[in-house]
Amino acid sequence: MATILITGGTGTIGKALSRALTAKQHQVIILSRHPRTGTDAVSYAAWDPAKQTIDIEALQKADYIINLAGAGVADKRWTKKRKAELVDSRVQSGALLVKALQENENKVQAVISMSGIGWYGDDNKRSAKQPAFYEGDPADEGFLGQTCVKWEDAIKPVTALNKRLVIFRSGIVLSNDGGALAEFQKPVRAGIAPFFGSGDQVTSWIHIDDLCRLFIIYIENERKSGIYNTVAPQPVTNKNFMLTLAKKMKGRFFIPVYIPSFLLKLILGEVSIEILKSATVSSEKIVSGGFQFLFPTLDAALDDLLKK
Repeated sequence: MATILITGGTGTIGKALSRALTAKQHQVIILSRHPRTGTDAVSYAAWDPAKQTIDIEALQKADYIINLAGAGVADKRWTKKRKAELVDSRVQSGALLVKALQENENKVQAVISMSGIGWYGDDNKRSAKQPAFYEGDPADEGFLGQTCVKWEDAIKPVTALNKRLVIFRSGIVLSNDGGALAEFQKPVRAGIAPFFGSGDQVTSWIHIDDLCRLFIIYIENERKSGIYNTVAPQPVTNKNFMLTLAKKMKGRFFIPVYIPSFLLKLILGEVSIEILKSATVSSEKIVSGGFQFLFPTLDAALDDLLKK
């Protein structure tokens, strides 16, 4: 049994991961700006990345750290203020963890930190000879790509402290507890299956259970380090995603509707760039490393999530 310190633990991924870790008899400590009363298996401790403060006692109890902290990328329009929040919430969190580990005795063996496939650009920016984006590909020059660079760079100094570091570049996480799937379901419940732009852009995704399994495996396997794309092996187009979801939810009783790119840009502003972006991301590295997906296909993932 190990003690796992989680930042961003009250979000969609954090809640599912806490359940998965405690099911394997691990102790979980969630860092929060607003600590609450916990349980025997899950406790809470205070931190504030903006003020660079952290509960040192909680840090010193930890065997591993999982860093999930970061404001939601698609939650709001990308105003200048919001962009600063997206960057700061990631960079300040990583910097605080590094500083705390540098300045305090601890027994932390490894850090697993989230990043995103926003690191990569649009499919039209990769070589035609290359079927997908791989971990060694350079970061996109756009806002989200450069945010991911700053995000990853903030946590990388832990390797100089002899801590094993794993970085997960995650695709869209499918879960029943908030996130993208809940947003996709809203129009479908009204009988509409919206396609964004042409609908041909590729979506790289992962089921929440597979992502949680990856976290646990990579915590427990001391040979795992470096950067990994955490995406399912079968990405799909936006159109196929919405059609599959609509058929499973409504049978034949839905209307496909194309939402023009210009309208998305008008409504969402710069966020529309990411929604309209096609990013085919490879899962080859985690698969060749022995990981077996419970939900390798969108059909399997949706069948599981929609029955719950």
